[in-house]
Parts: sequence; C-alpha cells; structure tokens
Amino acid sequence: MSTSLSFAKSPKAKSDTVVVFAADKGKLLPQAAALDKKAGGLISAALEARTSFKGKHGDVVAVILPKGTGYKQALVFGLGDPKKLDALTYENAGGKTFVALKGIAAGSVTVLFDAPKEGAKEAEAAAAYASGLRLRDYNFDKYKTKAKKDKNGDSKKTEGLKDITIVTPANTAATKSYVEYDAIADGVVFARDLVTEAPNVLYPESYADILVKQLKPLGVQVEVLDEKKMAKLGFGAHLAVGMGSIRPPRVVIMRWNGTSKKNGKPLALVGKGVTFDTGGISIKPAAGMEDMKMDMGGSAAVVGAIRAFAKAKAKVDVIGIVGLAENMPSDRSYRPADIITSLSGKTIEVLNTDAEGRLVLCDALTYVQNTYKPSMIIDLATLTGAIMVALGYEYAGAFVNDDKLWSQLEKASKDTGEKLWRMPLDQAYRDEMTNNVTDLKNLGNQGRYGGACSAAGFLEHFIEDGTPWAHLDIAATAWMKSEKATVPKGATGFGVRLLYRLVLDNYA
Repeated sequence: MSTSLSFAKSPKAKSDTVVVFAADKGKLLPQAAALDKKAGGLISAALEARTSFKGKHGDVVAVILPKGTGYKQALVFGLGDPKKLDALTYENAGGKTFVALKGIAAGSVTVLFDAPKEGAKEAEAAAAYASGLRLRDYNFDKYKTKAKKDKNGDSKKTEGLKDITIVTPANTAATKSYVEYDAIADGVVFARDLVTEAPNVLYPESYADILVKQLKPLGVQVEVLDEKKMAKLGFGAHLAVGMGSIRPPRVVIMRWNGTSKKNGKPLALVGKGVTFDTGGISIKPAAGMEDMKMDMGGSAAVVGAIRAFAKAKAKVDVIGIVGLAENMPSDRSYRPADIITSLSGKTIEVLNTDAEGRLVLCDALTYVQNTYKPSMIIDLATLTGAIMVALGYEYAGAFVNDDKLWSQLEKASKDTGEKLWRMPLDQAYRDEMTNNVTDLKNLGNQGRYGGACSAAGFLEHFIEDGTPWAHLDIAATAWMKSEKATVPKGATGFGVRLLYRLVLDNYA
C-alpha cells in the first residue's frame, strides 16, 4: 500500500482533510455533527444545498472548512441505511472513500469514524473500512519512469495521498481485527501483481522462482517440479501444452501446515497457470490477445490465498498446486489429432490446442489426490470464454459436486462480494467428453455452446469418487475493464478473499 494507514483513539497529527459520515436521509453521525458545530454549520448547509446528497451508500460531498476546525476540507461520505451496514458494506465504503479522496487531492487524512449501533460492531466495521482503503489503493507502476522533470530538468516531487488515520474509540480492537484483513489484502495484491506482470517477465520458470522467494520466508514449504521430474512422474497432458514454447513447464507445490499435524488430510487448492496463451496451433485471433497474460489468474488466486494463510498464521493445513505452462505455436507444438496420456493414465485426443487449461489442470488434480489424499479440492481457472457468454463479467461459474461445499462457497461469496453462480454438473456433460478412439477428448461436441459445462465435465473425470470438489471458472472475473469499489481496472485478485473466508470459516 502506497498510503500509510493507522488507527488512533483521537486525532493526533495535523491533516489537511477530514472524512465524516452521514446516514440515510443525510443525517450526520455524531463526530460529523460535532465537526459541523465547530464549523458553524457549514457542513449541514452544504448538504442542504446539494439536493443530490441523500446519505445513500457512496454519496459524497466535499466542503471547504474554516481555519478553526483544524482541517482545510471535509469529505462527507454517505453510509446509507444503518440496518444494512455489514462488514462488506464498510469495506466497499472504504474503497469508495479512497477514490473520492484522490479526487479532491487529499494529502494527509483523518477519518472520524462512526458506526451506527444497528450495523456491524465499531471495531470490526473500522477494520473492514480500512481493508477497503487498502484494497483500492493499488497501482501497478513498476515499469513507469517515476522521476518527473520540470521545465528546468529538475526532478519534481509528486503530490498524493500520503497517510490516513482512522479515529475510533475502538482503535485497539480495530487494529487487532485489521491484522487478518491486512494479510488477506497482501495476498490479493500479490495475486494482482502476478496477473499484471508482463509475459516476457513472468513465465513458468521465473514464476516458480518468485514463489520460492516470496513464500518460503513465510514458512510455506515449496517444491518445484521441472520438466524432467514432470516427465518422470508422467505429467503427459501438462507437458503437451508446453511443448511449443522454448520456456518449459513447471509445477509448484506449496504446503501451509498451520496446525503442525503430520498425517492429517489437507485441503487442496489447484490453479491453472498458463502464463501466456496464444491458443497454440489452434491460434487465437490477434485482437485482444494481449489479455492472455492473465490466463494464469487461477494460479494467482491460489498462491495469493496461500500467502494470506501464511501471513495470518492461519490454523489450517492447505496444499496449493499450480500448473505452469506457456501455450505457443512452433514446430514442436502439440497438434489437433494428437493423442496424449495424462498422469492418471487416461488417454486424451486433442481436438483443439486452445482447450489447454483443462489438460494442465487434470494432471495437477491427479497428482494432488495421489500424493496428499485431500479432504476437499477447489480448482480455479480462467478456463472458458463460454462462461463469459453465460454469466458476463459479474459472476464466476461454480461447478460443485457436493451440496455442503457449495453452501460454504455461497456464504463466502456473499461475505466477500466475490460472486459465484452455481452451474450444472450433469452426467450428460461428463459423457460428452468421452471419445471413440481414446478415453477422453479435450473438446465437447457443441463447441462454445455449453462449453464451460463440458469443460467441467472433462475435469470431473479426474476426481476420485467421494471427494468434495469445486471447479471455479473465473475467466470473466480475473481481469476487469471497469472498476469496482475495492477493485481498480485490470487484475482483480479474484478468489483470494473467497478462498480465505471459505477455509477459515469452515476448516480452521
């Protein structure tokens, strides 16, 4: 986070901007009312003049303040109906506040935090609000020339939002509660950075190196399988995808052993990590192909969640496995009509080399089940364009073979705002992926029609009977072209918060 964030019991350092809150119908909350009185009624007068301000969630008004108040300007933020103020609403409020503060060129900010009695408790509300600020404060500027010059060629100091202090009587409890939120946000930011990174910088080998460097110091056990180990073990489907690239595939296994149990059954998170997807021999259209650097968004969600567990020292045992490959066309590429043998032993006829993600995932799913015997599996993948046709950009598709697991996912989805829509896992889709000359084929009979469902049906062939499993197709939600309250345009880190909440609420 580029902006310093802290909690305090009372205002300390001088700030140029103060944030205060109003409820539905524009009613100022206690600290806002006290500041208004100090300002001679200027705030309430400004709200009356701005008839568009109703105190609804996200309504904002900026007010210039007199010197005696100690601030240059106030930002009045509408929280909306107090009865609807849960943690997620406060988190969204924090994100929207951050955008508004940038819009009025705030530098140093004091937030006079008020939580109506009807909503979440003040400490939790303040921590969630801070989380929203942290999640929205994201900008991937690694490759920008930071030093700007004036007309004389001298470096100019850049102005910006420097620090935010949240003032609340529950500051101690809020600080403690924020520790977990901060760990989750750290995982989200890590995932966003990975997805945004350029494909000539992030490729299977370099990606694996980053994970070793970033996760091992946090206590995560990290093992990397190179192409020789993969071939020896039998990762035939995964290796086929990477054949066309000069950069060979990798598998990275991450273990967070938060309970210190040696022989327990861990949870398993599996991510598709195709660091760039041209489509291979079945090449994609040129328009928009630059977006295919985000085809490793599922793997980013898994590693972001593992990082969050480790940062929070979560009392859970989780295995994260990511299959990394680059899908390129060349004289070495796998082709339509090729027959490959997966790690499970099942043979697969390749009908389209752009249906590659399921080939990477099927070997990873087999490996994690054979090696660790997990109690539950969730895989995440930017798998199909068909899911975007079905659901647009608002929801990820969830294919779940266990009603209890779905109910857990559904609650985590509502609590985090990372929306899921349950899709059908039907025997018809499973049957569609069987083949005459091989056990399976990698493309269904109907092309894009029901393509997300048949892709899930393909993966289901690699799930052992009785194992609770969910496949999340996040093709539409890993990268956004329009912003949301806590998510700027671009990489979203979708899945990190969802996975963390699901695991901590149900398996810790």
